[in-house]
Amino acid sequence: MKQIATCFAATLVAATACADEALLMPDASPDRVQTPLNVPFTYLGTIRPRAASEIKASNWTVGCEGLDRDFDDFTKFRHVIEPLGIKTIRLQAGWAKTEKVPGTLDFTWLDEIVDYAVGHGINVLLETDYGNPAYPGGGGMYLGASFPTNEIALAAWDHWVDELSKRYKGKVRDWAMWNEPDIGVEWQKVGPSIPCRRKTPEEIAAQNVRTARIIKRNIPNARIGALSLAQNKAEFLEACLQAMGEDVKFFTWVIYHGYCPNPDASYEEVEKQKEVVKKYNPACELRQGENGCPSGWVPNTALSKWPWSEYSQAKWDMRRMLGDLGHDVESSVFTLMGGGENKSLLRRGKDKSVVDFKIAYYAVQNVASVFDCTLARRTNALAITTKDETIALYEYRKRGKDQRPVYVFWERGDLKKFHPRTNPQCPSDSFQTRPVAFTVRRALKEPVWVDLMTGRVYAFPRKNIIPTGFGDTCIYKMVPVYDSPCLLTERSVVLEDKETSK
Repeated sequence: MKQIATCFAATLVAATACADEALLMPDASPDRVQTPLNVPFTYLGTIRPRAASEIKASNWTVGCEGLDRDFDDFTKFRHVIEPLGIKTIRLQAGWAKTEKVPGTLDFTWLDEIVDYAVGHGINVLLETDYGNPAYPGGGGMYLGASFPTNEIALAAWDHWVDELSKRYKGKVRDWAMWNEPDIGVEWQKVGPSIPCRRKTPEEIAAQNVRTARIIKRNIPNARIGALSLAQNKAEFLEACLQAMGEDVKFFTWVIYHGYCPNPDASYEEVEKQKEVVKKYNPACELRQGENGCPSGWVPNTALSKWPWSEYSQAKWDMRRMLGDLGHDVESSVFTLMGGGENKSLLRRGKDKSVVDFKIAYYAVQNVASVFDCTLARRTNALAITTKDETIALYEYRKRGKDQRPVYVFWERGDLKKFHPRTNPQCPSDSFQTRPVAFTVRRALKEPVWVDLMTGRVYAFPRKNIIPTGFGDTCIYKMVPVYDSPCLLTERSVVLEDKETSK
């Protein structure tokens, strides 16, 4: 009998090991991303991906949405979260999945996800949505659904939020409100969409405050994101905050989404929203809570009806991340798996397993590996400038004595001519660069040019650095620029131990 038990245990261990080996892991090789990009510089190496465990903190969140509606199986893709290098995941708490029978709460499914994240050093942003059809007037469980409306359903909502926040006290500090309440269509699991009356700012404000008040009662130090609006409009946001009155004090962030075909065209409205937020709560910050790009043509959802590809998706996602960072806005990438939606960073099989990594996964991974809390953004008196107004340009410095600079730039287009329909200026599939001259007052000792999509690092030629005769100021000429983020920085920032090509 003992021999049988021993054999069974050995078989179980072997089966588990085989299952683990079967999991598809991201490629960490120097040539993990192939593109047609051709630059006439000497290749030095490739950025080493850094796991989330190697990063203390950063600006990024990645979406793990849809688990509340069984769009995905967390156990099938959780192993690729930590290698991505992002330390916060966005989850939807799923009232309808947790309380399938009125009066009976079962958090087992969510416990498994939260416990895995916390156990692997991953922070959780937990969103309180959607409604629950198990209750008459309980609202729907899909995007655009109505809020709970009658006293019985509202009391059940309050009870769920109360138990939810009590259960995850000490595990979840960051919370968000009902996803995109300003969407006016309730999507049904089967059949056509059913029109749903658009919620007013007053209704959204009341639902947010009601929910936040319960969370704060149980977790006084909770950080809560208000609104989670689909749109990027300062006027509507202000109407919601105005309706909250003094209760806006419950919130740490105000969250917006606001998809735009050219992500750089978003920031005029973003800056307006930041002013509105400070007007109503100076301690509150604006936060981008959901943005991502398809990797192919889609007939509906955000950024639909455009011939996107894996290349343009990767460009878009990086430009959104780095544009947000350059405007001091916390940033979320939508999405890791996302119910197989085309905006995902992964491709999934029929069994919901990971079958491939899109280029955008590696591009986002490169951004996360470089742009962490060890970098500080310069907001004025930049040490790098250009006369070309179509270039997005930001400057960062490594914290510490040496203050090594990181200059990031890309071709953003002529934003004065941008129009979401007639001239969307979407990132393209082209890898044709053009030469741009930059004036640099903080010279680089070992200058390198980096393509963030591939992570490939090249020596920047000394012959292309022309002294101006004014101190250390030089002209960096013939710098390759295209519509994807690139860097000029010190070799030591992106390569370790004088890494060279093999």
